[in-house]
Amino acid sequence: EEALTMYMDKSHLDRKSGNATQSVEALHQLASSYFVDRDGTMRRLHEIQISTGAIKVTETRTGPLGCNSYDNLDSVSSVLLQSTESKLHLQGLQIIFPQYLQEKFVQSALSYIMCNGEGEYVCQNSQCRCQCAEEFPQCNCPITDIQIMEYTLANMAKSWAEAYKDLENSDEFKSFMKRLPSNHFLTIGSIHQHWGNDWDLQNRYKLLQSSTEAQRQKIQRTARKLFGLSVRCRHNPSHQLPRERTIQQWLARVQSLLYCNENGFWGTFLESQRSCVCHGSTTLCQRPIPCIIGGNNSCAMCSLANISLCGSCNKGYKLYRGRCEPQNVDSERSEQFISFETDLDFQDLELKYLLQKMDSRLYVHTTFISNEIRLDTFFDPRWRKRMSLTLKSNKNRMDFIHMVIGMSMRICQMRNSSLDPMFFVYVNPFSGSHSEGWNMPFGEFGYPRWEKIRLQNSQCYNWTLLLGNRWKTFFETVHIYLRSRTRLPTLLRNETGQGPVDLSDPSKRQFYIKISDVQVFGYSLRFNADLLRSAVQQVNQSYTQGGQFYSSSSVMLLLLDIRDRINRLAPPVAPGKPQLDLFSCMLKHRLKLTSSEIIRVNHALDLYNTEILKQSDQMTAKLC
Repeated sequence: EEALTMYMDKSHLDRKSGNATQSVEALHQLASSYFVDRDGTMRRLHEIQISTGAIKVTETRTGPLGCNSYDNLDSVSSVLLQSTESKLHLQGLQIIFPQYLQEKFVQSALSYIMCNGEGEYVCQNSQCRCQCAEEFPQCNCPITDIQIMEYTLANMAKSWAEAYKDLENSDEFKSFMKRLPSNHFLTIGSIHQHWGNDWDLQNRYKLLQSSTEAQRQKIQRTARKLFGLSVRCRHNPSHQLPRERTIQQWLARVQSLLYCNENGFWGTFLESQRSCVCHGSTTLCQRPIPCIIGGNNSCAMCSLANISLCGSCNKGYKLYRGRCEPQNVDSERSEQFISFETDLDFQDLELKYLLQKMDSRLYVHTTFISNEIRLDTFFDPRWRKRMSLTLKSNKNRMDFIHMVIGMSMRICQMRNSSLDPMFFVYVNPFSGSHSEGWNMPFGEFGYPRWEKIRLQNSQCYNWTLLLGNRWKTFFETVHIYLRSRTRLPTLLRNETGQGPVDLSDPSKRQFYIKISDVQVFGYSLRFNADLLRSAVQQVNQSYTQGGQFYSSSSVMLLLLDIRDRINRLAPPVAPGKPQLDLFSCMLKHRLKLTSSEIIRVNHALDLYNTEILKQSDQMTAKLC
């Protein structure tokens, strides 16, 4: 048992405080918190006792001496029993009993006091505990104290959450929300800038941080006491320390209050999706999300009639149905350089039908080159074979660049053949060496695969690859590498596969195939190399002379449009990797520019794109 006794001199207390009644009430409230926070209460009472000299504090506990530190107390009375009639001190009872009974009496007395008569008090290895009787299995567990501490922790968690609400309801936070611009969309980064520039809010936020830190330490101390008391209890306390709201969470909270607080409902804003996740079974919490302006965005100001749409655009863009689009170069002038639009721009279903019919309008007349394969002749494909289809446009068709939209091959195999041909196709977009080609990623990133159809009454198959409008691209040379998967007998695995084939040998005949036809389908685009070269040289000379290289806005817009439309036809790449730079290949192989000239032209276009048009650069990977 514990008791706290305070002796007060009201007259002396009146002279020190000026109002004795209020001081007595304050001391009563402080004393009432003794059993919840013993150390804090005694520390405060001791300070009052020293400063005023009007009170005297006495703490009384039943139990042996030396159980705690009493440095700040005036007197300590450690007794065995306490009542209004008498106080029987432990030392006195020990003298009354004979010596052979003293140890047993002390053991019984300690068991009665420390274990409340529900077990035997045992000390071993400097640790004392109650060895509970069978009818009192929970004698070591102070249930009441644990319940009080759990209730205290629950109140601390509530006050933690209320501290955050107090900041949101403060005048500093409300004035900050009112000063945020509402005429355009605010990202987390822009909200962070406004947050850091508001000094009043920063001071209020520092007060919140200091108070929550003090409260966190108090919660940790109370939780440690709780878990310490419940060590020998069957009751396992459950407590989770409240998490501090980070600055990133505060900024997201501000964003949610801006855009997800409508019609009496509220929710959480997702910046990546520019939408709200409303709490509860409703979707009415989202406000109109303003348009994005500034930075590398094309919009200069949101519409006054509908804030979600753009009202005006930056230089180099035009407004179209509430969004900004790059200013199109004059179509007639663009056609003078490259005729991107032709009569053969069919829909994918039309292209598939024309390819199945082998329509002559889609034929591209190429030259077949191979030192290892002859068309319509059987050969052994178990080792790599190479063949190429090229146009030689720099010699024969200098006024055209060419587009591939599909390929077909007719492959004939011997009866009962176990071969499964595999093709690796490399494409050179504008001529160049084999290293300046890219590999077709069949079946990856949505890229199509070969379609294999057997011809009637024949051992021949039509292999067709349909790229369509989505994957069509420029080509000058197509390199085809043929390998074959097969279950080879052990005796045949070490053969070279070279030399003439022997169709009379039945053990080898099953591996032979022949390619009777290889065809590239596509169309040609008119290409004025001289006119395009003059425009490029104009930019190159201005850049070299150090002048305003973007002074001719029409030329820069024209070349940016051509570069974008050419690189848009690059092959697919893995997520996170840059697209291949086909535009530089065109400058190198069709306009015959040097590497330094190509670098200067691309740098000039990039500067114009970022400084004048305020657009972000599209990273590309070097191919040529």
